[in-house]
Parts: sequence; structure tokens; C-alpha cells
Amino acid sequence: MTGPHQVSVVIPVYQGERTLAAVVEELAASVAIRVSPGGRQYQVAEVLLVHDCGPDASDDTIRHLCAEHDWARPVWLSRNFGQHAATLAGIAASGGEWVATLDEDGQHDPEALGSLLDTAMDQQADVVYAKPTNEPPHGPVRNLASRGAKAVVERLTKGAQASDFNSYRLILGEVARSVAAYAGPGIYLDVAISWVARRAVTSPVEMRREGDRPSGYSMRTLVSHFWRLVLSSGTRPLRWVSVLGATAVLLAPVIALVLLIGKALGSWDAPGWTSTMILLMVATGVILFSLGVIAEYVGMAVNMAMGKPLYLPVRDRRDGPLGRDAR
Repeated sequence: MTGPHQVSVVIPVYQGERTLAAVVEELAASVAIRVSPGGRQYQVAEVLLVHDCGPDASDDTIRHLCAEHDWARPVWLSRNFGQHAATLAGIAASGGEWVATLDEDGQHDPEALGSLLDTAMDQQADVVYAKPTNEPPHGPVRNLASRGAKAVVERLTKGAQASDFNSYRLILGEVARSVAAYAGPGIYLDVAISWVARRAVTSPVEMRREGDRPSGYSMRTLVSHFWRLVLSSGTRPLRWVSVLGATAVLLAPVIALVLLIGKALGSWDAPGWTSTMILLMVATGVILFSLGVIAEYVGMAVNMAMGKPLYLPVRDRRDGPLGRDAR
């Protein structure tokens, strides 16, 4: 195949009213054919702006940018589905040989696309994640929590290097669109990519500070994000529940024997009411936690069985009946 590498850029938009225009203007420089640091020609063939129904006027910003640039295209969603679902919606609508995903806040420098492409070609990788060379600008607590969460997931998932996951990625087009076609509701995008990608690598990229806007992730959202990552990682947590139950069964007679021996020798004072209540609280907590984990998996299966969509593309509301008064 000859000619420059064609790259589709997907940007999920939730709160992009103040930052999106600057990101798109930076991408405009790559619409013309460029040369990567490794000497490879590439160009941004299209930019897909996925409106994820955020709280600001991002929709007006998207309309303006798409009217100004013929290589920018909108993807409208019926409601807010979340960053990963919105990203998959954009990937499904793409047509490039490569698909790059960027955030709307300006943290990801479009100039790094060439370096990501060089890494993909040099290492023959299906996926290249940007590897930040500087500390993410989220604060020490959130950064520490993020590293800890990814470490947990790496132990749950076979083959997925969660510590490498980043929303700035370059994916082989056919691999990306296959993931978008088969991913189910509640899936964590990078875990789904790890199921089908032959090789995923990283490339060093300096991250910039986020734009002047509040983060769209609250503590509750971040915890939900982590839990979805855990559930997407496979059924190993269910096995841990089984191991926890088996351990409790094995420990019960041992604890009972220790208590009996201690009582017989008079060297172990275990008041009946206190010890019983403590054991009941521990056992009840373990049972409820285990049931909660199982319920989450059942819930995911029910959503799939009922046909809950991962996302639903629609036309611009301004072009339909709801937009008549705006004309």
C-alpha cells in the first residue's frame, strides 16, 4: 500500500465548550500530509467529534467546528453514555487505516501522532498507548489511586498491561472497528482492545495540563470507572469469591478447635456474646460482599440479554422536531 498513512481522530466530547476548538485547530495542521520523526508520511483524514450530551454548550461548538472544517464530522448520541461508549461510537463511524483517540481538554498534544505511528510501525504493534513522561496533572491522591487500581486489574487480567492504559492511543483501524462492533454494555475499552490486539506497546509522550475547566469525573464516577474495569477484566473475581468461601469453611473448624482448647486450658478468655457478634459481623460482611460481586456480573449479563445498547447514535436534535423552535 502506497501513500501517506490515513488517521481518523476520535474525540469524545462531554465538556468541550471552552477547550475543543483549540484541539481541533491544532489538528488542522495535520490534515495536510506530514512527515513523522521516523520519516513516514501521514495525515489526519477526518476528525470525529462525539457529543456525549454533557452539561455545557458543547453541541453548539461541535456544529460550528464541523461547519468550518469539512474534515470534521459530528456523531450525536441520544444521551450521555460515558467516555468509553462515546469513544467506541466514534470508532464505529471512522474509516481510517489508523484510529487515534484524544481527550477534549487539550491534555493530549496532536503533534505526538507521528511518534505514535513510528512506534506502531517499528514494533509492528496493533495498539500504541501514550506513555506520559511527566506526572499526570490530577493531584497526588488521584494519581496514586489510579496506579493502585491499574495494579489490581493487571493481576485480574491475563495479557492486559493496565498500567499502560491511556486515553491517548493509536489503534489499527480494523482492530478498533472490530472492538466497536462486538463490545457489550459496561465494557472497559482498553480491556476489550486487549482481547483482540496482537500486540500493544507504549510510546513516550509529554502530557500537557488540562484546559481551564472542571474535571468531568467525580469521586463516585472514578470508583464506578474502576469497578467497570474490574468487571471487564474477566471472571477471576468470581473465583476469588469461591476461594473466600472455601477458606471460611476450612478456617471455621480450626477457630472452633482453638477456642475449645483455650477454654479447656483456661488460657483463652473468649466471652460468648462478643465473640459470637464479631464472627457474625465478619461472616455477614463476607457473604454480602460476595453476593454483591455476583450480582454485578449477573447485572451485566441481564443488560446484554435485554439488549441494552452500548450507545445509540442519532441525528442532530436541531435537525429534528425538537429543534423547530431554534430555527
